[in-house]
Amino acid sequence: MLAGIDPKKDLMTVFLNQIIPVISLGMTNFTKLGTSAYNIAKKVRTLPWFQLRLFNTYLITNSLRIDYRLGIGSLPRYFCNIFLAVIPKQHFAMILTDQRILDEIETGNILIEPFRKECLGTNSYDVHLGRYLAVYKNRELDARKHNEIEEIVMSEEGYVLQPHTLYLGVTEEYTETHKHVPFLEGKSSIGRLGIDIHATAGKGDVGYCNTWTLEISCTQPVRIYPGMPIGQLIYFNVEGDITNYYNKKKNAKYINRTVKPIESMMWKNKF
Repeated sequence: MLAGIDPKKDLMTVFLNQIIPVISLGMTNFTKLGTSAYNIAKKVRTLPWFQLRLFNTYLITNSLRIDYRLGIGSLPRYFCNIFLAVIPKQHFAMILTDQRILDEIETGNILIEPFRKECLGTNSYDVHLGRYLAVYKNRELDARKHNEIEEIVMSEEGYVLQPHTLYLGVTEEYTETHKHVPFLEGKSSIGRLGIDIHATAGKGDVGYCNTWTLEISCTQPVRIYPGMPIGQLIYFNVEGDITNYYNKKKNAKYINRTVKPIESMMWKNKF
């Protein structure tokens, strides 16, 4: 029943093709199901791709739910335990916890300036809005040209954002990440004010060393203030060696340290 695993197929496809047939028989033979799961897991752990993110959340809750559309419901809890026991644990430890972030800061793999312990969450670090904003001078932008920006300096009274305008902001915090992939996401309280802090650029590369430029937009007028919590950084492990760190790339466009937002450098690309 267990066919060879094709590395070109994602893990969920393999799982559905080889476990679901057993379940569809009425799950009358739990031993057969467990053996199949064990064999699949042993083969999967030898592959470099490990697309476990497809159902990582399900596995770590020990209540794997495939897809409501399949009408299958929950699989036996013991099956999840089998899979978890065979797949190396480091492949499930994707996001760094608070203690792990502190450990990586201690070893120099992560730098956050200024660092405040009270801003450290369970598995994230809160960053704050800097004093400088910017808007593009021209309403119509051109991806092949250098679109210049106009600087806005916020006072303590704040600044009112308007819909249908892109604002560039910047974090107060300067960060360096030498071993992990940093992600910047908006805080939920920011989202509930109708504010987005990035259009596409939520991910940093390994080796990114700078403040974070924010691509801010809003759904209705809202006043913001310098120093307010604006987002949270989370850190992901990476698998494999790295030869092309961002801060060592010859064509890196955003490596000069700054406390102000940086406009798009798309015009430096050849297309």
